Amino acid sequence: MANVEHSGQVAGGFGTGTPQETKARLRAARVGLWLIAAVLAVRQVAVVVGTPRGERLTVLETWVGPNGVLHVKAPLYDSTRFTGTPLAGLVLKSLTRSAQQALGWSWTFGTLLLVVALGLIAARALPQPVTRRSSLLAAPVAISLLMLSLPVRNTLSLGQTSIIPVLLVLLGCFVVRGERTGGLLIGLGAALQPTVLVFAPLLWFTGRRRAAASTVGTFAVCTLLAWAAMPYDSYTYWVHHLAGTGLGGKADDHTNQSLHGALLRLGLSGPLEIGLFFVLGAVVAALGLRRAVRYARDGQLLLAVAVTGCVAVAVSPTSWQHQLLWVLLAVVGRVGARASDRYVWPVAVVLVMTLPARMMLPNMTVAEPLRDNLVLLAALAAATFVPFLSRTSPYYRSPVPTRYAPSLPARPRHVPLLPFLRRVLTRPNLLLELLLIRVTYAAYSRVRLAATGDDNTAGRATAERHGDQILGLERFLRLDVERGVNHAVVNIGWLRGFFDFYYESFHFLVPLTVLAVLYRRRPGDYRWGRSVLGFTTLVALAGFWLYPLAPPRLMPHLGIVDTVHGVQDFSKPDYGALTAVTNQYAAMPSLHFGWSLWCGLTVAVLAPKWWMKVLALLHPLLTASAIVATGNHWVLDAVGGAVVVGAGFGLASLLQGPRARAADDVTEEISSAPVPVKARTPS
Repeated sequence: MANVEHSGQVAGGFGTGTPQETKARLRAARVGLWLIAAVLAVRQVAVVVGTPRGERLTVLETWVGPNGVLHVKAPLYDSTRFTGTPLAGLVLKSLTRSAQQALGWSWTFGTLLLVVALGLIAARALPQPVTRRSSLLAAPVAISLLMLSLPVRNTLSLGQTSIIPVLLVLLGCFVVRGERTGGLLIGLGAALQPTVLVFAPLLWFTGRRRAAASTVGTFAVCTLLAWAAMPYDSYTYWVHHLAGTGLGGKADDHTNQSLHGALLRLGLSGPLEIGLFFVLGAVVAALGLRRAVRYARDGQLLLAVAVTGCVAVAVSPTSWQHQLLWVLLAVVGRVGARASDRYVWPVAVVLVMTLPARMMLPNMTVAEPLRDNLVLLAALAAATFVPFLSRTSPYYRSPVPTRYAPSLPARPRHVPLLPFLRRVLTRPNLLLELLLIRVTYAAYSRVRLAATGDDNTAGRATAERHGDQILGLERFLRLDVERGVNHAVVNIGWLRGFFDFYYESFHFLVPLTVLAVLYRRRPGDYRWGRSVLGFTTLVALAGFWLYPLAPPRLMPHLGIVDTVHGVQDFSKPDYGALTAVTNQYAAMPSLHFGWSLWCGLTVAVLAPKWWMKVLALLHPLLTASAIVATGNHWVLDAVGGAVVVGAGFGLASLLQGPRARAADDVTEEISSAPVPVKARTPS
């Protein structure tokens, strides 16, 4: 919420109408956001409860004894599954008389309450000044993001205590009065998660020296008390495992998002890796704490806390996934001079912290180092080099505004809740576009595969029955040309090679090229074209889900030759390297033809020369020929592709209005916008 206020946009859904109407809309939005937060909380409880026993609350399972009663008779770290400090074990001893089921329910609901408290405190701690709208909406938004985040979901499923240190730090910094009391809470958090000690230098260098001393003292006292009560476990944790290193799993596992884990995954080991880890950790700590101190002095204490927490993630020997909540708090930092840039950092952070890394980056060998260390890279970015704006920057409250096309009277006024879809003329941020395109395509692939129950062999009988239906309809319409065309092409080597190449290569290449050219040369039309393509794909997904269809090449009795993939095992059809992530029965509608038709129509509408228009319209014609000749689609699949493209254009026109004519003359996004004084950013 801190990132999107004062975005420079024309007042939308909340800001139009009378004050009473504005209040009513704000109240409705607030109620809706709280309902979303409640639904997410219920869903998380349902996921935990629905997980089979033995797979949920696995940390608490460490304590389960005979007849389901918890116990702590065995040493804490014998199984290496328990990753908490000895103090955490000492606290859990008070639960040894509780039954497992009762503790599981109380632990789950208690964790949810902690998440709610965390969201409320974070919303309250937003840097001032904050608009009334942001202050009212920030709390449910913060709680919803926390509920969706991977750290909270893992904490709920594992039964961990990792939310408590974060909450104690926020309580010590923003809620309690008195430096000693605040330091006591932070020190208690450090006793539960030792890297929280990195907050002591932040307190010291921002003038809260009593709090810093109280933090260190509380940590020392709690650790000594735990040592006195549990000497064997304390020795095992602090000496044998070097403050917990090696507990919970192998240090080179991808869930360990620390510098130590990243260096091990890169193949380094021994004294070289240890030495490099200490050097890099010292550099990150120095840079991060220096930046955190400056942001704290600038009045952005929540951002300073988040940056310091990101330092703790990086320099810890092991930062398991459920301990990475600090990175999500960095979403409050503001980055960018333009209003359209203001969304890039928060969107990137939210995506990294809520989605699996494989959705963010493709499953390619070259991308493995980035994919395996994605959260660590986000933490390092927040700690060391993301240029968060200072509150003294002229862009902090007034970024360069976004330019909009004039209101289009053709847009239906009765379409509700869509004021944010006004036609934007300026070029969108490239990084944000790439992020959204990648995540959208990953979600599209996931939904497309889920249409067969996550298994390419599932629903084969249904898909073949639908194939017989399509074939019968084509015979009635005299359109059943697939076998004849396929066999004619097979016998002409160069033609077969051409259609195979066209089918495999141009499906992604041409749409991406069209989008790239529009982005560079016609930014206003880029948004229009992208919206049409998005709506087209969304409608096609509904078709894949509702009508799984076997393509001609997977109909055994037709004798169709699969020219691209070779002879098929019909029980396990092979689609090359994409077999495991591609639905073999997503044939109706054909997005090969649909996307090619979108390319042809878009270029035909926008191209300045007639030969460009003709060349563009040849692409869907050649694509239709290729999908039939290679045996990958029915003729009616292409008809279905044309239908969803028409639906895409129709939905874009309905929700946004027709293409803005004013976009024809826009070539640069801020060429006529005044340029304020250069922003000053702490570093």
